[in-house]
Amino acid sequence: MTQLKPGIIGEASVTVDPSNTAVAYGSGGVSVFATPAMIGLMEKAALSSVDPLLESGMTTVGTRVDVRHLAATPVGMKVVAVSELVEVDGKRLVFRVEARDEAEVVGTGIHERYIVPEQKFLDRAAGKKISAGNK
Repeated sequence: MTQLKPGIIGEASVTVDPSNTAVAYGSGGVSVFATPAMIGLMEKAALSSVDPLLESGMTTVGTRVDVRHLAATPVGMKVVAVSELVEVDGKRLVFRVEARDEAEVVGTGIHERYIVPEQKFLDRAAGKKISAGNK
């Protein structure tokens, strides 16, 4: 984890199509880039920036998203999300995130991730399903 220092930049992009609109996500009634899709793109930018630097068997999971969706992006336009790691506090990572389409900034905010052992995390999630089935 010593490689994880503030200043690490990540990027992810997507072209808006019918599958990532507010209508498709059920988060709105218009065919523009959905807020949940924007948040996912921001998370992907953050994830892609730090995952290659983690020890084997470790991953990060999103735990907090605080973003503003500032402007609509129509079908056919490209959206690019950029993340910057701004804080490393043990296993907690805090990113500043921004999304832009080809015309303007469309979203900004903060995203938090935690470093976890991947298999332990998956086992715990699977155990939850088993416990729920016994009720």
